Amino acid sequence: MDLSDGTTLPAAFFQPGSSSFSDFLSGHAPDLLPGKRAQLMAGATPVDVPHGTTIVAVAHTTGVILAGDRRATMGNVIAQRDMEKVFQADEFSAVGIAGTAGVAIELVRLFQVELEHYEKLEGTVLSLEGKANRLSLLIRNNLPMAMQGLAVVPLYAGYDLEATTPETAGRIFSYDVTGGRYEERKFHSVGSGSVYARGALKKLYRDDFTEADAVLAAVQALYDAADEDSATGGPDLTRRIFPVITAVDANGFRKLPEEETATITEAVVAERMTNPGGPQAPLR
Repeated sequence: MDLSDGTTLPAAFFQPGSSSFSDFLSGHAPDLLPGKRAQLMAGATPVDVPHGTTIVAVAHTTGVILAGDRRATMGNVIAQRDMEKVFQADEFSAVGIAGTAGVAIELVRLFQVELEHYEKLEGTVLSLEGKANRLSLLIRNNLPMAMQGLAVVPLYAGYDLEATTPETAGRIFSYDVTGGRYEERKFHSVGSGSVYARGALKKLYRDDFTEADAVLAAVQALYDAADEDSATGGPDLTRRIFPVITAVDANGFRKLPEEETATITEAVVAERMTNPGGPQAPLR
């Protein structure tokens, strides 16, 4: 096939094969896969690179939300204050990243292409379970890099179009560095502040959460994580830097406008001025 500039696509583009884009790269351009680059780094001295934290996911009665703070750190230094760590994976799912920022963003882009490539070749979309499995494979392929200290630990959330009820359609998947995939119930968090964020969500979560409730709980959890973990960035009112919040429901993916996120976050900060510990859960 001749392109407009007179060049011709390589023969590999016309050979039948798997619907997986990562499999295609493995066979024809393996050096473009993040995990394959570990061979080039063998014996190299570890270097400080930006790392991103913290990501939280909260399911609710009509879907799921995924949110993340904006700080990236490099050792004890703040590498970036306004990094975005939550991305649209496809029309009905989102992925947040924790770990080595550069590798993580590259892996997310590969995942996005992977899902689009499958849809174009097969003429249909993967199930949410299938998408979660594809992400697991990409993480497993990155294991050589993880063994050299460049680990990626994403959090994946989406709306399951095959769910029998809207209440069960919002699903959350976590991973370990080996590609192990685990479905989480109700809420989850990853990153250096995840312990504190999950602790907050454990006290705040209710089964009848609306989307607005889930968003507010996520902001409260991120605030608590930043309060205890120096690598997690809290709301920066001076620079107008607020968490990135995304929502997925039956209508698809959307990112909350910055103005809306700012209003919610400022209300949380105002409440914390009189109650620094945040909302209190009843004992009974």
